[in-house]
Amino acid sequence: MGYGTEMDGCGRCMKYSLFFVNLVIFIGGVAIIGLATWALLDKVPWIGELVGNDLLTGAIYVLLVAGIIVALTSFFGCLGASREVKCMLLTYFIIVFLLFVTILIGGVLAYVFREKLMNTLEREMSSSMRLYDSRKAVREAWDMTQSKLHCCGVNGWRDWGLSIPQSCCREIQPGQRFNCNSGPDTVNPSNAYLVGCINGTQIYLQKHATIMGGAGIAVACLMFFGMIFSCILFKLIE
Repeated sequence: MGYGTEMDGCGRCMKYSLFFVNLVIFIGGVAIIGLATWALLDKVPWIGELVGNDLLTGAIYVLLVAGIIVALTSFFGCLGASREVKCMLLTYFIIVFLLFVTILIGGVLAYVFREKLMNTLEREMSSSMRLYDSRKAVREAWDMTQSKLHCCGVNGWRDWGLSIPQSCCREIQPGQRFNCNSGPDTVNPSNAYLVGCINGTQIYLQKHATIMGGAGIAVACLMFFGMIFSCILFKLIE
C-alpha cells in the first residue's frame, strides 16, 4: 500500500511543509469559489450581451469548478501527507499537475482573448446597441450597464439618436429618474448621463479579470510548490 515508516528530520520537514502548503491551497480554493460566486452575483454575465463574447462568464464558471476541485484535492494531499501513503501522494501529484497545466493554459488564453476583446470592444458594443429593441437580453444588459455605471451609449447619449432609454437618465432618487425624452423625436440631454459606457465597461472588465486571474495565478504558484513537496516526500517514504 505504500505506508511510510519513521522518517528523519528532513522527511518530517517535507511532510509538514506539504501539509501547510495544502492548507493554504485549500484556503485559496475556497477564496476562488467565493470570488467566482461574487462575480456571478455581481451580474457579470450580462456584460457578455454587450460585447458579444461570453469569455469572461465562461472563465468565471471554470474558476468556480476549479476552486471546488482544488479545495477537495488539497484535502486529499493533506491526508496523504499526514498518513504518508505513497499511492495517495502520487494521485495527488497527478491531479495537481493536471490542474496546474489547465490553469496555466487558461491564464494564457484569457490574456490573449482579453487583449483581443479590448481592441474590438467599441465595435461590439455599437453592434449590440442595434439589437436593443429586438432582443430582451441585450436590452436588459444595456439597461443594467447604464444604470450601474451611470453612463449612456457607447461614447455618449447621441449614440441613441432621438430615443434615449430610461436607464440613461439621471436618478432623482432610488427608483425614480428624470425624463430624457421631451416628446416624439425630441430629447432632453441635460437629464441624461453625459459619459459613454465604453471606458466604464473596459475598467469593469479589467477589474474582474485582474481579480480572478490574480487569484488563479496565486493558487497555481502554491500548487507548484505542492507538487515539489509531494515528489520529495514520495521519494523519502520507504
